[in-house]
Amino acid sequence: MKKPSDHYISTVIFILLTSLITTLAQSRIPKGVISGFVIEASHQKPVEYANVVLYSQKNKEQITGTITDKNGYFRLSELRHGMYLLEIKFIGYKAFSMDSLLIRPNHNFINLGRIAINPDVLVMSGVEILGEKPIIEFKIDKKIINVSKQFTSLSGTAVDVLENVPSVSVDIEGNVSLRGSGSFNLLIDGRPSILDPNDALQAIPASTIENIEIVTNPSARFDPDGVAGIINIITKKNKLHGFSGISNLNAGLYSQYGGDFLLNFRKNRYNFYIAANVNHRNMPGEMLFNTRTFIGDTTSLLNSNGESKWGGTSDGIRGGLDFNLSTADLLSFSFRYGSRSHSRSSEMEFKKWTNPGDSINYYTSINSSDRSGNFYSLNLDYRHNFKKEGHKLSSQINLRRRDMEEDSRNELLDVYNQVNSGQRSTEAGPGTRLRCKLDYVLPVNKDDRIEAGYQLRYGLSEDENSMYKWKPDSGNYVFQSDFSHSTDYTRNIQSTYLIYAGQLGAFGYQGGLRGEYTYRFIELVGIDSTFSIDRWDVYPTFHTSFQFGGGQQLMASYTRRIRRARGWQLEPFITWMDAYNVRKGNPDLKPQFIDSYEAGYQKTFGRSLLSIEAYYRVTHNKVERVRSIYDRDIILHTTDNVGEDYALGTELMLTLFPFKWWNLNLMGNLFDYRVEGELNNVSFDQQSFNWSTRINNTFKLGKSTRIQLSAMYHSPSVSSQGRNEGYFFTNAAVRQDFWNRKLSATLQLRDILGTAEHEFTSEGPGFYSYNKFSRQPRILSFTLTYNINNY
Repeated sequence: MKKPSDHYISTVIFILLTSLITTLAQSRIPKGVISGFVIEASHQKPVEYANVVLYSQKNKEQITGTITDKNGYFRLSELRHGMYLLEIKFIGYKAFSMDSLLIRPNHNFINLGRIAINPDVLVMSGVEILGEKPIIEFKIDKKIINVSKQFTSLSGTAVDVLENVPSVSVDIEGNVSLRGSGSFNLLIDGRPSILDPNDALQAIPASTIENIEIVTNPSARFDPDGVAGIINIITKKNKLHGFSGISNLNAGLYSQYGGDFLLNFRKNRYNFYIAANVNHRNMPGEMLFNTRTFIGDTTSLLNSNGESKWGGTSDGIRGGLDFNLSTADLLSFSFRYGSRSHSRSSEMEFKKWTNPGDSINYYTSINSSDRSGNFYSLNLDYRHNFKKEGHKLSSQINLRRRDMEEDSRNELLDVYNQVNSGQRSTEAGPGTRLRCKLDYVLPVNKDDRIEAGYQLRYGLSEDENSMYKWKPDSGNYVFQSDFSHSTDYTRNIQSTYLIYAGQLGAFGYQGGLRGEYTYRFIELVGIDSTFSIDRWDVYPTFHTSFQFGGGQQLMASYTRRIRRARGWQLEPFITWMDAYNVRKGNPDLKPQFIDSYEAGYQKTFGRSLLSIEAYYRVTHNKVERVRSIYDRDIILHTTDNVGEDYALGTELMLTLFPFKWWNLNLMGNLFDYRVEGELNNVSFDQQSFNWSTRINNTFKLGKSTRIQLSAMYHSPSVSSQGRNEGYFFTNAAVRQDFWNRKLSATLQLRDILGTAEHEFTSEGPGFYSYNKFSRQPRILSFTLTYNINNY
């Protein structure tokens, strides 16, 4: 082997010595320091926990940051020579910035003295609460709900938080609807959830949520799925430098308990966070069913009542790493892994007879359903900022998978407590989703911009259903091949969009067009039957706004949306729900298309806010659950395109401060609903005037005590085959802060008056049914929250 030459060795030694001398010389260059005190402008008192961030003035790269101590003092040290920009932020106060801070030789120390920050007296299109975030903030295209202000739901889940959110309603079974529709697109940190929306919302602890965004008319940048729009859950992450965190523990009556923690570490170019949670809920209640079926001259009657219980456990872990590759490039990786189990059981006493007839039969029905499984998601994001402000390119890859299994059983016992009949069904449905996105924003000038993007959504899923029937002679369940089946799904959706947005003085506008190609293939395994869709659809959007003087804003928008059928809605097989109810899918179900129009007005006066929004929504190919006779006294549940529905309404919100210690928030939704079409070859036209209202009262008793009282009412509503009665409930909470808000204790009482009930009737050719559900009232829970480094 050839030896290195002396010249080569000398060159290496020279480079090493030069590097060493340079490093030693640089280490002797004095480092700079910037310090100061942050105080309130009005009372001249120190502001503790204010966030102080230092940027390079040349490229806006974040250099370092800190928070102020109890005296309002901050100190930023180890600064290299250069020009800096300082920014100070604190919740409820206007941001303060100072530029041209020069660190140079012989000028290494800058003392800024006392820096006064002013309360945010007028939050843009929102409500001012001195020293605190507003409960609700209005933007041009969304509402932002600050969850930390909704502590009546702190020990619950995202569903409990949504009870106090404008545009959203929640029934007593925890089903969420947005402007009267249960079809909406759920996002978690801007990404779709692998779980069904209601399952996902039940699995997210309220204490882990930073805020919730409600987008009822999304732009072309977003998926057009969902009748009513988007609910985006933003989970907690911290932007302070150094180590910070938050932890929560809660416990309540009826075996309700949970806990979670989040730890965050941010330094220079890196940010890392890790979080975990567990949540157990148990909800006892009562049920009442009355059903009548008519076949010829014979009427079969079935009355039942009994106790029910539903609940479940969810746990999970999430984390992420953000890495600034350069001043213009950010790479982020995040993950989420969890499991969820949900159970529902009931024991009902049945009384069954016919008219005409002279015999009455009594049964006890025992029903149970257990659904459980694991899920995970992996996310990789990249963003590049070009030199021109606002010019950026971003990409996202998201992989999601779930493995869920369900086991349902229903048995009829005679008066001797012997099993007379029974069915057991199992379902396994693994599913995988891949999403790839590319978004580009190009500023045309200081007021106008062009946005464009591409997205791929690809999904594979399998459903394996098995059914077993009780055989009294053998005393066990026997497999039923006629009611067992397998279904494979493939879905490929590719979309592109283009948006042009601009500003002409006080007038803002944004127009967009999204095109989507959809390929869907369903194969019914073993019976050689397939169903497919291969089509293009176009979704236009348009948004405008106009800013008046005096804190007034007017907005208007239009979007076209789609609601695609769920997998179980398409399976043409019989699935037993209980002894007297079966379900069957409809593979010929067409997607719903929605035209949505909105106009809104916001006015701030002093510390108060008035918001008025009008909306009109038309749904084509309206899909509803349809009931009919399956066999004698057994009801068949399926879905069908029944026609069109129309919703014309107004949302009102008023926030007042009758006294400094009292914040009153009133919300109301009034809309006229009409559904018309044809069902079972019979035309129908149903109409109702619906309204809901909610009130939130927050009382401040000193600096560390808060009391909150809330109430909600939802009026009756109609469907193509029936009517839902109204419901009402009230909640209360008391929160006490300790040690400068490092520790908080919250006591909550839900459904104080015990009025949360759900009643509905359904009527069609050959049947009539009445159902009533009520849950256990006055649920008491207690929550402890501990903050690290003012998280």
